[in-house]
Amino acid sequence: MNRIALQTKYLLGNTRILLAWMVPLFIVSPHTILAYDNPAPSPDVAARGVLKRLLPRHSSDFLFETVENPDNADFFEIDSKDGKIVLRGPNAVCLCSALNWYLKYFCLASVSWSGNQLNLPDPLPIPKEKIHRASPHQYRYFFNYCCFGYSLPWWDWQQWERLIDWMALHGINMPLAVTGQEVVWRDVMRKWGMDDREINIFLAGPPYLPFGWMGCLDGWGGPLPKDWIDRHADLQNRILARERELGMTPVLQGFTGHVPRSIHNIYPDIRLQKIQWVEWETSFVDPSDPHFQEIGKTFVDEQTRNFGTDHLYASDTFIEMTPPSNDPVFLRNMAQSIYAAMNSSDTESVWVMQGWIFYHNAKFWKPEQTEAFLNGVPDNRMILLDLFCDDHPVWQNTKAFCGKPWLWCILQNFGNTIRLSGPLPLINTDLHQAMNSPERGNLRGIGIVQEGLDYNPIVFDFMTEMAWHSESVDLDQWVRDYCRSRYGQSHPAAERAWTHLRNSVYASSPNSFSRICARPQLAEKIPVWTKYDRSLLFQAWKYLLESSADLEQQETYRFDLTNVTRQALSNLADPIYIRILEAWNEKNRKDLRAASNDLFELIRDLDKVLSTREEFLLGRWLEDAKRWGNTQEERAILEWNARNVLTLWGGSKSELHDYARKEWGGLLSGFYLPRWKMFLERLDQSVAEGTSFDADTFEQDIQLWEDEWTRRTDSYPSEPEGNTIEIAQRLFDKHSRQYELLTGATK
Repeated sequence: MNRIALQTKYLLGNTRILLAWMVPLFIVSPHTILAYDNPAPSPDVAARGVLKRLLPRHSSDFLFETVENPDNADFFEIDSKDGKIVLRGPNAVCLCSALNWYLKYFCLASVSWSGNQLNLPDPLPIPKEKIHRASPHQYRYFFNYCCFGYSLPWWDWQQWERLIDWMALHGINMPLAVTGQEVVWRDVMRKWGMDDREINIFLAGPPYLPFGWMGCLDGWGGPLPKDWIDRHADLQNRILARERELGMTPVLQGFTGHVPRSIHNIYPDIRLQKIQWVEWETSFVDPSDPHFQEIGKTFVDEQTRNFGTDHLYASDTFIEMTPPSNDPVFLRNMAQSIYAAMNSSDTESVWVMQGWIFYHNAKFWKPEQTEAFLNGVPDNRMILLDLFCDDHPVWQNTKAFCGKPWLWCILQNFGNTIRLSGPLPLINTDLHQAMNSPERGNLRGIGIVQEGLDYNPIVFDFMTEMAWHSESVDLDQWVRDYCRSRYGQSHPAAERAWTHLRNSVYASSPNSFSRICARPQLAEKIPVWTKYDRSLLFQAWKYLLESSADLEQQETYRFDLTNVTRQALSNLADPIYIRILEAWNEKNRKDLRAASNDLFELIRDLDKVLSTREEFLLGRWLEDAKRWGNTQEERAILEWNARNVLTLWGGSKSELHDYARKEWGGLLSGFYLPRWKMFLERLDQSVAEGTSFDADTFEQDIQLWEDEWTRRTDSYPSEPEGNTIEIAQRLFDKHSRQYELLTGATK
């Protein structure tokens, strides 16, 4: 059933008991207009739109041909006709994937959200023979809920349009789409007769909204600006319209059981369960309560009225919370109720669920509980995302999710923290081992489920290209090809740099973190260095700098140089920290001060190089947040949200502090440097006075200072400052000797 028919069915067939509900049912939501007022363009027209936005001068060089696929599997072809490049496929995503493949392997070009390299040869190369690539993966999923909090909360249409084009070019056909979700809950709550105060108590601040959709918290960071909900409902409809016209199948929100606490005023007899997540308590309707399905149906109905439907609904009850009962009957009934709530509104509904619960709370989800829950839903009405296959896959421990369709996913990033990392060899081997395993069950696709957009474009390029491979590739050759397309030419020094990166930071799962961004403390043990070979990263840094004369005009090169410089410098914080600990233990004030000054200088150096790129600016994040406010009060709340999610996350005593830490220009000099100064001044004072260090008092004081910092409104640069290459070279010359001493590397 198409979306217009579903909307009509909703409008005509769902009267309610309360008279207050009658009028809105017969009014088309103003946010729905953008999604339905124009017919969807044909796949070739939609794909040409991507081409025009990406390469407006080359639109006439390509022919797009939509072709039927009798096997119902995605594929693309690259061919030629009458001097034109011909791109074929059954849908716009396949056509765009063909375009991306052509650009990468025929033109040595690169498209990423960390810079594009589009210096194309003139004339464009004409394929000499037809290229045919078929995907073994029906579904290619993208996004984690958390990404909508750690990367996307402040985005406007211009930013979203670019990202959606990137998704199409990289073969994504199943994106999570929960922007603007707050309008659904607002409209549902208004139908119940709830006022704005109750709505504000329930809806969280922008970076925390996705955690509300997962049932983790209520209201934290609110209230939202007065026009936020309507503006983001309109934004969501633009996002959905573009994703749908490109042939993607967006995953909308499903009902989890999570409800406002004031629901008791509407349903006095409703049975609620209390759930605790970190420092927040929320309420969800007991799945055995008949109100569960009634409320769930209302929710999906209202969502359909606002956004239409593509029949895929994400629902993650207990994503990181323990259910109130491990009784298999309870868990089976809960699954049945969640699915029934979707199905009562949409008989074609398919539940999309993150398999994170089976890893995060493995002690609870034993085989009996897992099977009871999963078997509560028909196999063809549920899709599981095995989120953490890049580190801890669970498909092998759940009988491949008991026969349900499932996707092999990588998580790659927590909190959108910044570090060079990515398990390229593991992806290359384990994905295809899973595809060929007799125990794979109903493996139907792949997914990238990162908590933020991340700072490792090579990982996303590799994972999305794997959508078009049935077997492993020669990884060393693939990385060399990546380097050439990333910079638009074959360059020996750059290729050597990427060989070293492939054998160090990109050799295994994430295994390092930023000492600088961690809340200062006295460690009982000397910290372990990063697991990869430090000298290889140093050599990569050196070779990238040697490439600057030929590559300095490429934005992709400048981003990569900034990021490698950042990681190399960040790694130097650990040996300095070890010196601090040694000086403290020996009560050597001179050495303590020297090590402290070295750390302060290192942080300032990091801040300088990161301030040359907009991707690493605290000021850009803050300004993007404030632009959604209309009054000084609204802008202040938004800025607090933007600052708090990076630092404390929750309240002043939050367990989640520094979870979404960032090595960003402005944040290093304005937050992490003062915090380290406070800590090291306390250590120096205790050595001078011969007293012990009061860790508990310092922890309390630093919590108060951090809380005060989140409430400030001082500004930070929102535009890049300085020359990346000059600063990176100066810092290499300054710090290379330290690297040589630590790693045995030669300059």
